[in-house]
Amino acid sequence: MTSAFIRFSLAFQYCVKGAALSFFLFTASFAFAASPVLTASGSTTLTYQLAYSGTPTYFRVYLSTTPNPLGTGYPISQTSANYLIEKGSLYKYAGTSGSWNWTFVKQVSYTNKNKQVRWVIANTDLGSPTSIAAIGQVEAPLQNSAKISQVLSPSPDTSGTQKVSYVANTASFANPERGFYHYPTECNSGAFDVTEMKGYRNNESISMVICMFYLKEFVYSPISQAALDLFQSQMNNVRAAGLKAIVRFAYSDSVPANDAVPAQVMAHLDQLAPYFAQNSDVIAVVQTGLIGSWGEWYYTLNYGNEGTLSAANWADRKAIVDKLLQVVPAQRAVQLRTMNYKQVIYGASALSATEAFTGTSRARIGHHNDCFLAAYNDGGSYKDPSVDYPYLNADTTYVPMGGETCAVNLPRSDCPTALDELSRFHWSYLNTDYNKDVLNQFSASGCMEQIKQKLGYRFVLQSGTYALAGKPGGQFTINFTLQNQGWAAPFNSRIAELVLRNTVTGALYQFNLNTDPRLWLGGQTITVNQTITLPSNIPSGNYALFLNLPDPASTLRNRPEYAIQLANQNVWEASTGFNNLQHTMAIAP
Repeated sequence: MTSAFIRFSLAFQYCVKGAALSFFLFTASFAFAASPVLTASGSTTLTYQLAYSGTPTYFRVYLSTTPNPLGTGYPISQTSANYLIEKGSLYKYAGTSGSWNWTFVKQVSYTNKNKQVRWVIANTDLGSPTSIAAIGQVEAPLQNSAKISQVLSPSPDTSGTQKVSYVANTASFANPERGFYHYPTECNSGAFDVTEMKGYRNNESISMVICMFYLKEFVYSPISQAALDLFQSQMNNVRAAGLKAIVRFAYSDSVPANDAVPAQVMAHLDQLAPYFAQNSDVIAVVQTGLIGSWGEWYYTLNYGNEGTLSAANWADRKAIVDKLLQVVPAQRAVQLRTMNYKQVIYGASALSATEAFTGTSRARIGHHNDCFLAAYNDGGSYKDPSVDYPYLNADTTYVPMGGETCAVNLPRSDCPTALDELSRFHWSYLNTDYNKDVLNQFSASGCMEQIKQKLGYRFVLQSGTYALAGKPGGQFTINFTLQNQGWAAPFNSRIAELVLRNTVTGALYQFNLNTDPRLWLGGQTITVNQTITLPSNIPSGNYALFLNLPDPASTLRNRPEYAIQLANQNVWEASTGFNNLQHTMAIAP
C-alpha cells in the first residue's frame, strides 16, 4: 500500500465521518457492496478465507497476536495489528504511533477464486502465538470485515509431545553481569543515587556500575569505620537499584602511586573481608587493584615501578593476590590488569576446561584491559600479540574479561578490530563513560548496537519439545535447544530450572535442570534434555512451562531484575523473571 493511497483513504474516511448526514442523503439511492466476511481455521497451519463482492483490487488480513497491546501495532477497528497479509505476502509491523510501515517476512500461499480469497500460513511464521485477532479488508471501496478471534490449541504428534519453535528478537535489554557499565562517581566520595541507577537499567539497558574506591587517607593507617560504612552504603544502593558492581580498591590516582606497603594492604584486606562477604550477592567481580596508580599495577612506589620488578616485588604482588582470593568469597572471581601478571605468578598455560570453575587460584583469576584498542599492545596489556592472543582467547573462555577504551587509534580503534577482539577474548563488559571519542566512533561506524547486544551472553531459544500430559508422581521429558549469540558465557554461577505454573491457581512447581549456564559458551548451540519426576501430590490441572535462570543468592533469588532474559519474542515475563516456553501441559491421574 503506497503512502499516496494512505492519504486518500484517510481523507475518504474523514469525509464520511465529517459529513455523514449529507453523504447518506446524497447516496441513499445507491447500492453498497456487502462487507467482506472473514473466516479462519487451523492451529499449527492457519487458513484465512475472505468472501467479498464487487471488484476490489486489494485484499488484506490484519493480525494481532497475543500479547500485542493497543498502541504497539497498526491501529484498525480497536485492534493493534502486528502482522499483515496482503495478496501473497506476509509483513510484520515496523512502524510507530500508527504509521504505515511494514517489513516483508515471506511469501505465503494465496488464491483468489469465485469471490473468495484464501491464504495459508504457518503459526510459527507469527511467532507461535496462542491466540490471534484477525480483521479482513478489501479495497476499493475500503471495507473491513468483523473482527474474529482464534484460540490456538497445540496439535500433538504421535509421541505425545509438542514441538515449539521460537522467534528471536533483536532488541538490546539489560541482563545481569554483562553489557556496558557506568562509572557514576568515585565510590569513596559521592553517594550512588538509587534513582539514577534505576534509570541506567530502564533507559539504557545497563545493569552494572563500577565502584572505584580510593583509600588515599589510609595509606599508613587502618581504614576508618566511616569509610567502611560508606562502602556498605554504596553496595546497599546498588542492591536497591537492581544492579551489580565491579569493585576495585586503590590508594592513588597520581603517578607514581603513593600506595601502601604489603603489610598495610594485608591488614586492610582483613578489614574488608566481612564487607566482601556481606555484599557478594551484588559484587559481579573484584578487580585486583591496590597496587599502583588507579590500582593498575604499573606506577608504584612499593612494588617495582614501571615494570622493573625484583623477585621480592613479584613475591609481594603474589601475596596480595593470594590474600585477595582468600577474603573475596569463593564464588567470585578477581581480575588482573594484564595477562602477564597471571602467567608469571600462576603459570604460563591457559586455563583448561577441566580446571574451570574448580575453585583453584587460576580458575578464579580473570582479566581487565583498561586501554583497549589504544595501541598495538593496548598500553602494555600485551607483550607479544602473536603469543598473547591465543593465550587470552583460551583463558577468557572460562574467566571474566572486561575493561574500557582509552584513546582513538585508527584504524585499530574502529569497528572491525573492536568486534574481532571483543569476540575473540570473550568480553563481558565495557565502560560506557570512557573513552567517549572511541565509543562515538563505534556509533558512527555502525557497530555500537552489535556491541550492546553481544557483550557477555545472549541466549536465544531455538526450539523445544515438551510432553502434552503427565500424572502425579510420573515422569516426563523436556528437550530444548538454545544458542548463545553473545561473546561470552556467564562468569558467575547461575541456577537453571523448569517452572510449572498452574494456569488457574498460579501455584508454582520448580525443578532444577542438570546444566551449567557458565558452560553455555559464546557462539555455541546448547541442548538441554532431562526427565522430570512430578511430585505425587501435584494437583490436576493445566500447567504453563517456563525456563527460569535466577541469581543463586538468597537475597536476589526472587528478584526479576537479577534473572536472565532470553532474546526471544513473547517469552520474557517481567513481573516474575520467567521465560515462557509457550507450552501448556495437562496433569491428571
